[in-house]
Amino acid sequence: MEKLVELPQKGKLIIVGDTHGDFDTTRIIVKNFINKKNHYLLFLGDYVDRGPKSKENIDFLLSLKEKKENLILLQGNHEMYPIVQCSPSDFWDSLNEEEFNFYKEKFINFPLCAYGKSFITLHGALPDIEKIEDIKNIEIGDKEWFKIVWGDFRDKEGEVLGDFIGRPSFGRDYFFKIMDKIKMKVLVRSHDPYAPERMFQNRCLTIFTSIAYGVERKVALINLNKEIKSVNDIELISLDKPEI
Repeated sequence: MEKLVELPQKGKLIIVGDTHGDFDTTRIIVKNFINKKNHYLLFLGDYVDRGPKSKENIDFLLSLKEKKENLILLQGNHEMYPIVQCSPSDFWDSLNEEEFNFYKEKFINFPLCAYGKSFITLHGALPDIEKIEDIKNIEIGDKEWFKIVWGDFRDKEGEVLGDFIGRPSFGRDYFFKIMDKIKMKVLVRSHDPYAPERMFQNRCLTIFTSIAYGVERKVALINLNKEIKSVNDIELISLDKPEI
């Protein structure tokens, strides 16, 4: 299992938030970006549950992954239902035992994080580590893994802010502490539809790419050739406007 993906130093990176069974949106994104020269397509997890076409969505991405080296699929908490249950779980509830074990094995081997020049991407919150390479030592099911797939950020003072329905929450002091230790400037994440799009002095971006939440569907475009110092260095593309 490749837990940490180091992104190329050149080209363009398209980052996709939760899709949650929104197969139509996934196809639009793939059609527009997967075959562009020097473009990489990174999904932040939560491909299943909540939306109308979970199985179609993830089967399409798994099949595409076998053909396209420029596609990266990270773990979200809904892929990790066999380890820590989540709700809703309509995708998992629809599977027979053989299918359940098939998807469990696939998802457990998805990476936890990907990073480039001064930015890091993951599903939920940052793990408490000393350097970026420590992510390779995180085990599925441990407390640092749980932060990555289940953690939330709140734009409040403090480090650990407690749990909300089983989801650990972290404040700005924790964010800056970890980002300083791993020498990163910007975090791009998804997971929490109630989080502000931009937090922590414009250094944390939360995006969503699904009709499931009723929010504007966006993807983030990063120029891998340059250092990303703030969210202002990232282009946000709306899928709900005619230019896409």
